[in-house]
Amino acid sequence: MRIAIIGTGNVGRALAEGFSAAGHEVVAGSRDPAAHRDFPVPVASAPVAADGAEVVVNATPGIDSVAVLRSFGREWLDGKILLDTANAADHDNLLVYPNASLAEVLQSSFPGTHVVKALNTFNISVMTDPQVLKVPTTAFVSGDDPQAKAVVAGLLRDLGWGPGTLIDLGGLSTARAVEHYYPLFLATYGALGTLVFNSAVVV
Repeated sequence: MRIAIIGTGNVGRALAEGFSAAGHEVVAGSRDPAAHRDFPVPVASAPVAADGAEVVVNATPGIDSVAVLRSFGREWLDGKILLDTANAADHDNLLVYPNASLAEVLQSSFPGTHVVKALNTFNISVMTDPQVLKVPTTAFVSGDDPQAKAVVAGLLRDLGWGPGTLIDLGGLSTARAVEHYYPLFLATYGALGTLVFNSAVVV
């Protein structure tokens, strides 16, 4: 599968390496491709990277995601699955969308795409290597399109998220729940002093 990752920071790099290792064709999108010659996959402008990709990954900082993606136009994501991995918080770590979610705002901004929220409740150390933890933990998926969620779930399995670790929360409105987990993530990090952790839902 061809995957376009928009964003060349730590999240984008981790996912580029993880999806490439899983055998996918990965291209990154940037506003300044020439500045990222050391990136682990080819880097192009975002629309060029997205051309031919079935899945586009938003790995930009959540506070800037809407403006960054809109800067490339309004139709370049039409027909794509948009996997949103970002947490939208300001420089004081306060939620930018306290009564909604970044995923919902992206969906309304790009109505021709199928937004799926996932991979935003843990650090990159767990995101692409869930086996780094001693026991299986949980990853959540939210979205309105069942087929798009199934594709994303398959990609998560390619990253090592095994049977029983994925929970489909339902429609995209449930992205509010996982995005609002961000303050708890930060508090847990402060208490533990490490980013290598995750939660598990046990029934």
